[in-house]
Amino acid sequence: MADRLTPLGEHRYALTATWTGNSGTGTSGYRDYRRDVTIEVAGKPDLLASADKPFRGDPARWNPEDLLLASLSECHLLSYLHACVTAGVVVTSYRDSASGTMREDGAGGGAFVEVTLRPEVVVAETSMIEAAERAHAQAHEWCFIANSMNFPVRHEATVRAAQD
Repeated sequence: MADRLTPLGEHRYALTATWTGNSGTGTSGYRDYRRDVTIEVAGKPDLLASADKPFRGDPARWNPEDLLLASLSECHLLSYLHACVTAGVVVTSYRDSASGTMREDGAGGGAFVEVTLRPEVVVAETSMIEAAERAHAQAHEWCFIANSMNFPVRHEATVRAAQD
């Protein structure tokens, strides 16, 4: 049996991020340009992004903080579904209300200090609830994105059966 810590493969990801916020004078001043960005990945729809509103961004576009939170939520969701399949748990519904906190450092930077995922899971049968609750820990261990963070990613999950 192969050592579990031996890498099974290396995966590379690529995208193109193009600044589209030049209002005609480039970055001639802090207020003279838009923070608009188009993110492209081959074969996928373009993602319109910007800075968060407090940083002069367009609130109608995705910002890096939204994308980080979305990555953590989706990675846990996908890892969780896999963990449930391997545990014989049939998930019929999953919805996460995730939140995160980023703190500015007063010197122009900052960092996320925590994220909390709040999955609401529905399983097919009451007998599956206990295994479905345990599957969150397995999903957390498997989540590539959570394993890449330097801050806590917490889970406040609820699981109920479809007939409840």
